[in-house]
Amino acid sequence: MAVILYHFGVPGFSGGFVGVDVFFVISGFLMTGIVIKGLEQGSFSVLAFYGARIRRIVPALLGLCCVLLVLGYAVLTPPDYKTLATHALSAIGFVSNFKFWDEAGYFDISSHEKWLLHTWSLSVEWQFYLLLPLLLSVVWRWKPGRIPQIIVLLGGIFLSLGLSVALTDRYPTTAFFLLPMRAWEMLAGGLVFILSPALRPNEFSRRWMETCGLALVVMSILIFDMESSWPGWRATVPVLGAMMILLANIQGSLWTGGRLVQWLGDRSYSLYLWHWPVFVALVYGELHREFWAVAIGIALTLILGDISCRWIENPSRRFLGQAKSFRFGAIVVLALLVVALPALTVRLLEGVGGRLPPIVEKVAAESNNVNPRVKECHADKGNISPSCVWGGGEWKVIALGDSHISVVMSAIAAAQESAGVVQWSYSGCPFILGMKINRVNVGKLGSDYQCEGFVEWAKSQLAILPPQLPVVMLNRYASQAFGLNEINSASERPRVYFSKIHHRTSPEFLEEFGEHIVDTTCEIAKQRRVYLVRPIPEMGFDVPKTLSRRLALGLREEVSIPIEDYRKRNQWVWAAQDAAAKRCGVRILDPLPYLCDASRCYGSRNLQALYMDSNHLSETGNKLLTPMFQSVFDESR
Repeated sequence: MAVILYHFGVPGFSGGFVGVDVFFVISGFLMTGIVIKGLEQGSFSVLAFYGARIRRIVPALLGLCCVLLVLGYAVLTPPDYKTLATHALSAIGFVSNFKFWDEAGYFDISSHEKWLLHTWSLSVEWQFYLLLPLLLSVVWRWKPGRIPQIIVLLGGIFLSLGLSVALTDRYPTTAFFLLPMRAWEMLAGGLVFILSPALRPNEFSRRWMETCGLALVVMSILIFDMESSWPGWRATVPVLGAMMILLANIQGSLWTGGRLVQWLGDRSYSLYLWHWPVFVALVYGELHREFWAVAIGIALTLILGDISCRWIENPSRRFLGQAKSFRFGAIVVLALLVVALPALTVRLLEGVGGRLPPIVEKVAAESNNVNPRVKECHADKGNISPSCVWGGGEWKVIALGDSHISVVMSAIAAAQESAGVVQWSYSGCPFILGMKINRVNVGKLGSDYQCEGFVEWAKSQLAILPPQLPVVMLNRYASQAFGLNEINSASERPRVYFSKIHHRTSPEFLEEFGEHIVDTTCEIAKQRRVYLVRPIPEMGFDVPKTLSRRLALGLREEVSIPIEDYRKRNQWVWAAQDAAAKRCGVRILDPLPYLCDASRCYGSRNLQALYMDSNHLSETGNKLLTPMFQSVFDESR
């Protein structure tokens, strides 16, 4: 319930995600118990263990995927439907944790639009289930008894926890999604089971342990939030709490033995399966911040969880439990194919176009209307740029910046035939001298992310190029200062620093950031003309998806944000650019007259999306800026 209430955004559950860590402990406790009891009785079978896990997990998961694929055919746009099909395949293959880990890059789609995102934890569990009985069986054959098992589990806990602590800050996505950094939580539960016969606390100690364990779990739910680096050392708090509750083993406890608690526990798997798709449906309908919609969503989760438990989980477990080995395997394979083949077909057919009105699919397709040379010309690893030339062989203009400059390259080139525009761009890396990357916030890019190296490389290249070559600079400065502003991801956590690391955005930090923008610009302006592009408006929501979904619902209105939101997020950048213009004569290029009016900045025009996502202009949108770039070539003549 902590996880569900956290995902639905209920106040007071900012750390509700720790429920997954608690469940990992419980799962490890139960699975280790099954294996150890079987080994001690001489009746353990690895295949029987796997079969029991299949009966427990697969039917309800397949039921969820079937329902989503059927409903998705009726309502999802081709890009969304293709994504759902891809994630369904990874979910039933129990590799979705790898899939979501791989997607967590700079251009990742919003996590709140992934219908099966929550299946990452099922994949981690399944991978653990595959390895645990093999490990414990090998150890038992080597030396029977619980002492060797304790030694192996302790070794696994320390190794896995050490990896988690070491990688959480530097590679947070890796630490979050992958089994080696999560196994210690399940092994901790297994350690409780093995030690419990030897540790027999008295009644008073057990009550004390349960109370303290519950306090640790509740405290974790209250004090941690999405800004907390996770799992790492912080996860030891709820894990230790769960271990204490299990070790206390108080039957009939007020907290764990009540009828409501038992009802929820019996349906916990199905509730977990269904809550996230229900929430994503609210996001699609832009209702996730409405109190009444959230209340209905939670109620619907309880209803669907109960239906899944009664109609799928329990009957299938009984039915498959009576099936003989061959029949059992045939049924499971057939059921998997019922989901896998349609999902694979949807993926191969690029989401099955033609199901929705043409205008809906046209708008949705804008997500793929990107710089056609992005893979060839835009760097996101290493520390140099391919120096792609747009419009002609002779270099006439240098276009320098992060991904925001990369998506307007064709617009710059269109400003003049045979333009000769050279692209120097690097993902998430504004060109600012003296800037350092806070490695806690680079995510999966990790050690391959060499922003500082790119800046130094570009600086050295500018020093040797002819001074008549002007530079056009465009960067998404605000995301480096405040973090991303996409749905449910806004933070005040700087991604870069200069003299010292700032854990929260402050006036002092913004002033220092602005000074470096000015100093960098004026340093380049000593040798050549510099054009600074005002920041491109960031919508904060995926424009093609939001607009296409609204159109599918019959809502024909443009998507936009108040211009005041733009100014609030970027006024410090404007001040720095104005200071640079005053100090060293750089030119300012302002995209707002082309993208905004007096009150709003638009993500669409004439019901056509201008962005490929929440902040990057599409090939349609960037052409609106071609007249703005014309002045660069006019002054070069």
